[in-house]
Amino acid sequence: MTDENKEILARINSYAESTLGEIDPQKVPVSQQLEQLKPVMEELAREKNVSLEDMFILYMDLQSEASCSAQKKLEDSLVDLNDGVDGGMPLLFR
Repeated sequence: MTDENKEILARINSYAESTLGEIDPQKVPVSQQLEQLKPVMEELAREKNVSLEDMFILYMDLQSEASCSAQKKLEDSLVDLNDGVDGGMPLLFR
């Protein structure tokens, strides 16, 4: 992820924290969540001279990349825990 993309993601996520608050992302449809983020995405789209649709797609891609990276780090840290298990039950991760 480029520095520019990290900045975009950080800006949208910061806005999301202040706007979406303590909503449960499992219960609020993604369409509603994205609608709440529309103002910051419109602002970024104007600044970057891209369409709003392209900014939504970029955000979804960046969020997915960040999520996969966090997942990989967690899995890697759990591998270290399993290394110390001698014949016992390994720690399973799904």
